[in-house]
Amino acid sequence: MKPDTGDTAWLLASSALVLLMTPALALFYGGLVRRKNVLSTIMHSVSAIPIISALWLFFGYSLAFGPTVNGWIGDTSHFLLRGLIGEQRGTVPSLAFVSFQMMFAVITPALISGAFAERMRFSAYLVFAVVWSLIVYCPMAHWVWNEGGWLFKLGALDFAGGTVIHITAGVSALVCAIVIGPRLKYPAERPLPHNLTMTMTGAGVLWFGWFGFNAGSALGAGQLASLAFINTHLGAAGGALGWVVLEWKHGGKGTALGVASGLVAGLVVITPAAGFVAPWAAFVMGALGGAACFLAVLMKYRLGYDDSLDAFGVHGVGGVVGALLTGVFAEERSLDGVTVGANGLLFGNARLLLIQALASLVAIVVAVVGTWGLLRLIRSFLDLRVAPADEREGLDVSQHGEQGYAG
Repeated sequence: MKPDTGDTAWLLASSALVLLMTPALALFYGGLVRRKNVLSTIMHSVSAIPIISALWLFFGYSLAFGPTVNGWIGDTSHFLLRGLIGEQRGTVPSLAFVSFQMMFAVITPALISGAFAERMRFSAYLVFAVVWSLIVYCPMAHWVWNEGGWLFKLGALDFAGGTVIHITAGVSALVCAIVIGPRLKYPAERPLPHNLTMTMTGAGVLWFGWFGFNAGSALGAGQLASLAFINTHLGAAGGALGWVVLEWKHGGKGTALGVASGLVAGLVVITPAAGFVAPWAAFVMGALGGAACFLAVLMKYRLGYDDSLDAFGVHGVGGVVGALLTGVFAEERSLDGVTVGANGLLFGNARLLLIQALASLVAIVVAVVGTWGLLRLIRSFLDLRVAPADEREGLDVSQHGEQGYAG
C-alpha cells in the first residue's frame, strides 16, 4: 500500500507547525525577562533545535520508537535512522513520522528553561538538554506512545504529550528552580517583563502551531484530526477565560499576560485529551485548567521557589490536570474506521482515571529523580549558574557577548 498523500501532506505540514512552536516559545519567554537577558532566554529555545535534532538522528528516535526491549526502551536498530527510507508507518512514510516526533523532542527541554531563566550557565544548559532528553524524555515517550511500552499496554491515554511532554518538563522545571536557586534579590524584587508585546506575539504563534501539535498527532487528515483541531481551539479559549476570570476577581483587572498564560494553560490541559473528548468537554477542561494554573502560579510566592516564567505552574500543573481530566471526560468512539480512546469516569469507567493517575505519577517520579540526579552530576564538573556579577550584568553579555537591543 502506498502512503496516503493527504495524510502525508497533513503530517509534514504539522511537523512544520510544531517546529514553529519552538521559536514562538522563545518569543513568549523572551518578552517575560529583563532586557539584559532577552537573548540568553531566546537561545535556550533556539539552541534546542539543532542539538536535539542531532540527538534524534543518532539515538533519540530509536530509543523512543524502536522495537521495544521488554517494554522499557527501544533498541538501537534505527541508529542514524537506518532502515527507514522507503518504509511506511500506517498511511504515512516512516520518515514523516520521525520528523513529526523530532519536533516534539526539540521543544520539550526548551519548556523547562522557563524555570531557570536569567541565571543558568549556557554551557550547563546544553549538557542538561541533551542528557535529560536521553534519560527522561525518550523512556517516557517509549512507555506511553510505543505499542510495546508498558504504559501503552496498560491503557494510558496521551494523545499528543500531556504526560510525555508537559508533566515531565513542568516537574523537571520545578526541580531545576529549587536546585539552582532563586534569582538575586528574589522574592524581595520580582522583575517585570520587559516586552509583553513580544510575549503576546509568541502566545499567538504558539496557539497557531498547537494545531499541528495536537491535530497532527492523528497522523492523518480525517475525522480524528478534525476533532483534535476543534478541541485544541476550544481548550485554549476555555483556558484564557478560566485564568482571566480568576485574575480579575483576585486583582481587579484582566491582563494581557493573563490571557497569554491562560490560553497556553488551556492548550497544555487539552493536549492529552484532544482526540478523545467531545468539544464541550474540551472547553470545560480548558477553563478548569486555566483556573488551576492561575492558582498554582500564585502559590509559588507563598512557597518561595523561583519558577521564573511559570514553567511548572503552567506546564507541570496543567499537564497533571489534563491527564487526570482525560480519565474523566474521555469517550471511546469509532473515527476513520478505527476505534480510538476509551470511556472515562463520566461514562462509567473509573479504571481509566486510575490508569491516568498512575501514568502521571510515573512521569512525576521519572522527572524528579532524573532531573535531580542529572543536576548533581553536572554540578560535579560544571557550575550550574552564572556568577553573581554576571547575573547583575545580564546573561546576554556574560554568556553570549551580545545585546538584544542597540544602545
